[in-house]
Amino acid sequence: MENKVKELQEKLPCGTESFISLDEKTVLYLTGFTMNDGALFVTRDDAVLFVDFRYIEAANEEAKNCRVVMPEKNFYEEIRGIMAERGIKTLGFEENKTTVALLERQKKLLPDAEFVKCGEIITKMAEIKSEYELDLIAAAESIGDAAFADVLPRITPDMTEIDVALELEFAMRKRGAQGLSFPTISVSGTASSRPHGEPRNVKLERGFLTMDFGCVYKGYCSDMTRTVCLGAPDVEMKNVYDTVLRAQLAAIDYLTAGGRDAGEADAAARDLINEAGYAGKFGHSLGHSLGIYIHESPRLSSRSFGQKLTTGHVFSVEPGIYLEGRYGVRIEDVLAIRESGVVNFTKSPKELIVI
Repeated sequence: MENKVKELQEKLPCGTESFISLDEKTVLYLTGFTMNDGALFVTRDDAVLFVDFRYIEAANEEAKNCRVVMPEKNFYEEIRGIMAERGIKTLGFEENKTTVALLERQKKLLPDAEFVKCGEIITKMAEIKSEYELDLIAAAESIGDAAFADVLPRITPDMTEIDVALELEFAMRKRGAQGLSFPTISVSGTASSRPHGEPRNVKLERGFLTMDFGCVYKGYCSDMTRTVCLGAPDVEMKNVYDTVLRAQLAAIDYLTAGGRDAGEADAAARDLINEAGYAGKFGHSLGHSLGIYIHESPRLSSRSFGQKLTTGHVFSVEPGIYLEGRYGVRIEDVLAIRESGVVNFTKSPKELIVI
């Protein structure tokens, strides 16, 4: 694992002498350790992970790039002492992950500190993935592939949308997932026209069944979407599905051929959908990055022209067509730009599957 703490220390703005985070994901990103109660305090030459009795044994074994301390009272008192001892006046914080209430509390508990906004540093660091991080995302994606292959043959019209979602989640957990990247989407029939519809406790409707799911593996997220059909599709349904698939492949072809503009990637898919007669029916961006968080930068969208993609970027490619009150189709893969070129981490079949 790379030393993300050292990288943070090097990127702290001139004059900013320390940094604090209580965010579970940030602490995981910097130290490799997962906890939901405690703090990471970083100075220019040191890093201290404050944990309580519940985490001390695990933190001593698993946390990297930091010292692990179990404070006698509370970690704010410890931080106050370190800042006073070393003459530290400025404290970087994540303004994008800190509530107003928490910030006000911290200012009261650390009254001598000058708070400096530093949230963008972590965001920018996380944007470019190392080969180690890409391996973890690929492993998480392979768990999703295996879960889909396991659940697909067992889907029947007697199942509910919730049943399908739970089967996918169970299959991912059986294969080593720590949890879910996001609440599983499993929507059928008329509900498939809702891109982020919630699974219902109703039997699967005939027509399209869209499954959008992902898991967390060693802290890193996966994301994939597959749409299948319950019962024979009609001509228009086949055309919609074929259009979405061709749009996704057009965007993937642009990227794998060396295309590096995030807006152009979106346009490669969107233009094809528009020209096929479905203008306005693809209402979200083509894709987003993912890593520790399920939604990160860069984003492949019509607002991203001029944003260059580079080695270490990872992103979803997920065009869709949604016909309100009728049905919808989305197909999603996760791609990354590695030293060797663009690779697709998602291996599940994409031809229209009829159940």
